[in-house]
Amino acid sequence: MAKVEHIQPEGSSPNGNRYTHVVKVGPWIQIAGQTASDAEGNVVGAGDPVAQVEQVYKNLEIAMRSAGGTLANIVKTTVYVVGPENMDAIRAARAGRFGDKPPTSTLVLISGLARPEFMLEIEAIAYLE
Repeated sequence: MAKVEHIQPEGSSPNGNRYTHVVKVGPWIQIAGQTASDAEGNVVGAGDPVAQVEQVYKNLEIAMRSAGGTLANIVKTTVYVVGPENMDAIRAARAGRFGDKPPTSTLVLISGLARPEFMLEIEAIAYLE
């Protein structure tokens, strides 16, 4: 049976231990939805979808490093976007993040997230050889 590791990466937003940011099961890594929160739990880029995308990817990088990988190891993302008015800016800001080999992705338009300032959330699955 594969070893299961629960990781709360240093530099991730505090979550009161209500969930695990990263769970590694053998070579597979599950990353909880990452929002535009900094290490202290403050919202970064309220009202600015591009700034929020930057913070979300910074948080994904922190999560991947904690498991021994990089963004290049991500094979699937699910992107939750609040409001159709934010979709184009968020799509543009996400473009090219993975070079010429982007992961599979699902984009879901939603009415809101855990905090009203959040404009997007991205969860990911990665594989480490």
